[in-house]
Amino acid sequence: MDSLFETGFLGTRAPLFMDIVSVIVLALPFLIYGAILLAKNKQYQAHERVQILLFVVSVIVVGFFEYGVRMEGGYKNLMEGSSVSHDYLLYVLIFHIIISVTTLLVWIKTLYGARGSKKLSALPGSSSRAHKKDGQRTFVGIVLTMLTGAWVYALLFVY
Repeated sequence: MDSLFETGFLGTRAPLFMDIVSVIVLALPFLIYGAILLAKNKQYQAHERVQILLFVVSVIVVGFFEYGVRMEGGYKNLMEGSSVSHDYLLYVLIFHIIISVTTLLVWIKTLYGARGSKKLSALPGSSSRAHKKDGQRTFVGIVLTMLTGAWVYALLFVY
């Protein structure tokens, strides 16, 4: 387990666990887009399964990330090597947390709403338009989470 806290593979000051999480978060929008294409191709059951799998894996990754941050001594220890001001970094981190938590809640709403609509035989069907809007919001949130996460990563481990 100690190797997770050694320098990672992306050539920055980041620990290995942070590089692993970052690569997964970077890939997530592309994986979600692939799941969206399944729905566009009317492969609804595959779309549902992939979305649920990606959600579960994402929650596990967030847990792994939180564990790593705590084991590393917290946010303050991670920012020690950064030349960026503490206040600026904190504002960016708070912005990222707001976006990521909001995205998580929207994603939960989207999955839960889809499940209810499917039980009522309204997906695909009368609930499709609303589900598509919820999915678009979720996708935008995931992209913003990835971008703001990369911003935090760069501030912590590159600059």
